[in-house]
Amino acid sequence: MSDANYVFGINAVFSLMKNNAKQIGTLYVLTGKRNQRVNDLMDIAKNLNIRVERVGAEFFDQKQLEGAHQGVLVETQQNYTQDESALDVLLNDLDVPPFLLVLDGVTDPHNIGACLRTADAAGVHAVIVPKDKSGTLNGTAIKVACGAAENTPFIAVTNLARCLRKLQERGIWITGTAGEAKASIYQTDLTGPVAVVMGAEGKGMRRLTRECCDQLAFMPMAGEVSSLNVSVASGVILFEAVRQRSSV
Repeated sequence: MSDANYVFGINAVFSLMKNNAKQIGTLYVLTGKRNQRVNDLMDIAKNLNIRVERVGAEFFDQKQLEGAHQGVLVETQQNYTQDESALDVLLNDLDVPPFLLVLDGVTDPHNIGACLRTADAAGVHAVIVPKDKSGTLNGTAIKVACGAAENTPFIAVTNLARCLRKLQERGIWITGTAGEAKASIYQTDLTGPVAVVMGAEGKGMRRLTRECCDQLAFMPMAGEVSSLNVSVASGVILFEAVRQRSSV
C-alpha cells in the first residue's frame, strides 16, 4: 500500500497541523506511546477538533510505511504536488529573482525529502521534478522534509526539457551540475534568476536535460570519494548560491 495519503512522524504531523489542519481527518497514535511531544500533539489535535484514535502496532504495520512513524500518523487530503500551472503563477507573483531547484531522475523518497528540506532552508522558491522517472512526495519524503513540504512548492512537470526551455524564455539561467564541467560552483555565477539542476546519483542528468543547461558547474572534491549524496550536494551548491546572492 502506498503511503501517499499519509503523513507520519512527529515533526511532519506537527507541521501539517500548524499549516493545514483542515486537511486532517484522524490522528492515529500508537497505544502506549506516551511522551511530552506526543501528548502535545494530541492536545493540539483536540483543540483543532481533530479526532484522536489509539491504535495497535498492527495498524502501522499494515500501512507498509517506508520510515519510522514514531507512533503517530494522520490521513490527509492534502495534495503536496502541484503542476506546471502553479509554477507559472508562482513566477508571475515573484518580485525577486527566481531561485529554483530542479531534480532530474532522483527517485529515493528520502533524498526527495532531504532535498526539499535543504531547498526550504536556502530560500528556494520551488522544487521541480519530472512526473516520470522521479520519486514522489509521499509520506516518507514528507516526514524527511520536516515541515518543508508545507512551505516550499513541489512541482511535477510532464516534460522537464520543455519546462527548462520555458524558464529560459523568462530569463532564468539554467545551471546544471556535472563532474566534467570546466568551472567549479565557486567560479560560477549563481546570482540573478537561476535554476540549479541536480541529476541522479551515478547517472547524473539525462542528455536532454543537459542540453537545456546554459552552463555546467562541478563540485570540487578533495578526498577519495567521487561523489556526494544528492541532498548533500544540493545543500552545498544552494548555499553557495545563497552566499553569492546575499553579497550582490
